[in-house]
Amino acid sequence: MKASQFFISTLKEAPADAEVASHKLMMRAGLIKKLGAGIYNYMPMGLRVIRKVESIVREEMNRAGAVECTMPVVQPAELWQETGRFDKMGPELLRIQDRHGRDFIVQPTSEEVVTDIARQELRSYKQLPKNLYQIQTKFRDERRPRFGLMRGREFIMKDAYSFDRDQASAKASYQVMAQAYRRIFDRFGLTYRAVAADSGAIGGDLSEEFQVIAATGEDAIVYCPGSDYAANMEKAEALAPAGPRPAAAAPMTRTPTPGKATCAQVAELLNVPLATTVKSLVLATDETNEAGEVVQSQVWLLLLRGDHDMNEIKVSKVSGLDKGFRFATVAEIEAHFGAKPGYLGPIGLKQSVRIVADREVAVMADWICGANEEDYHITGVNWGRDLPEPDAVADLRNVVAGDPSPDGKGELAIERGIEVGHVFYLGTKYSRAMDATFLGEDGKPAFFEMGCYGIGITRLPAAAIEQNHDERGIIWPDAIAPFTVVICPIGMDRSQEVRAAAEKLYGELLAAGVDVILDDRGERPGAMFADWELIGVPHRITIGDKGLKEGQVEYQHRRDSAATKLGVAEVFAYVKERVKV
Repeated sequence: MKASQFFISTLKEAPADAEVASHKLMMRAGLIKKLGAGIYNYMPMGLRVIRKVESIVREEMNRAGAVECTMPVVQPAELWQETGRFDKMGPELLRIQDRHGRDFIVQPTSEEVVTDIARQELRSYKQLPKNLYQIQTKFRDERRPRFGLMRGREFIMKDAYSFDRDQASAKASYQVMAQAYRRIFDRFGLTYRAVAADSGAIGGDLSEEFQVIAATGEDAIVYCPGSDYAANMEKAEALAPAGPRPAAAAPMTRTPTPGKATCAQVAELLNVPLATTVKSLVLATDETNEAGEVVQSQVWLLLLRGDHDMNEIKVSKVSGLDKGFRFATVAEIEAHFGAKPGYLGPIGLKQSVRIVADREVAVMADWICGANEEDYHITGVNWGRDLPEPDAVADLRNVVAGDPSPDGKGELAIERGIEVGHVFYLGTKYSRAMDATFLGEDGKPAFFEMGCYGIGITRLPAAAIEQNHDERGIIWPDAIAPFTVVICPIGMDRSQEVRAAAEKLYGELLAAGVDVILDDRGERPGAMFADWELIGVPHRITIGDKGLKEGQVEYQHRRDSAATKLGVAEVFAYVKERVKV
């Protein structure tokens, strides 16, 4: 490709609404152009990156035995009504109607459609296993689209779905996909972690997220530097403290804390460590009748150390809270505690509540909590002496750096990551809901055991930029760069020798299968170099009259601080050896 034939539209400044590095640089480099909130045109330079991502993903999916298909962007609502997701998914699901008033959705994902294919086409165990995948446009009506392609509303995703006869073979299919994902992300040349993720209501441990490490990542990744342990924050277990609960050493005392409604404020006022305080979180569960009307509510009090944060996923696994919960209303809080939030605690309740203590709190002694009275807290609180043992003890909190690793091989560390892939064992969730069966080896109908596997095709380039950029622009890994090599001739429009040398090298690299662009626009050297540094092409060859007279050209990798002089005759072999495709 020659630059004069291509579409290059770089900007000196990023738009004001661009927040993170990838968003700014993709806009400045002319990779994307905003059309609406969370909706972008993929410009020619950006589309080349996306197509390279797609190509690697497609190659590895095919290699793993998956079969490509394409499912519609617009899907009949009837399928989503079968699974209940038409109503349950919420406002992220874009619902539309045709001219006849029939309901449709714009696909955010395709479990329903692919399950419909399976129930129609896969009739016997002899046809299994099968894995169908697509690379397709999706739409989710994000409340707050942000960060460019990192959290857009329209995006391209690879989603795959496996169908198996039983759990054992489904888990084998899952492992095939998990390994394929590792090959994919290895080929991208990015630093990533595969982390254990929560499996939600389905249960089990077969769920992994693939996170590209980046300071701007929205996800917290928990890992142990001394082992292979890695999990997302939702999944990471906070181990129970070792050893018995200390004996009580202080009397329980009602202590004035005027205007101090948070644990941090109370700790500062009393000049004690924050870890000696206990925060109260009040939840409620509702019992409903057949009409969906609430007939009875149960109030729950969760107790966590003052310096810890509640993990809602873990809370949702506590018996009694696993069917769904909500935060209690102010009226419910006042009725049970006799006080407003900020001064709540488990002592002196007006009505009974179910108390669940975090593992840490369960072994604390002489702790501080709210007195259920404005401007007062209670110090020196002890289980057994001052209040009964909790109704339940559970892991309720987010882990923090320095916590012991669940595998016993050191302490946990935390870093930020951008989720770019997810592999997930579904079981029979969708096949049961849609009555998707096949004839088993015993001659009886059985539900498909399913798995789903996603990769954010358009999110990946953004994640790559977050990990690979400097003050001058993007630094693409070879595998997904819009062009791998750029030839920058100085004064090509004025020097026949420069033009001939540039054209010759361009032809040689092109013939060798190297993805090369020749900048024949006649730009000044400074402007030309600035464009390609911003765009991030990893290998640059500069050809000028002065160098040619000495039989030399210059090569510079995008990460190099200075150019390397090479003989004209050796530059082709030199570059070809260094290009990673």
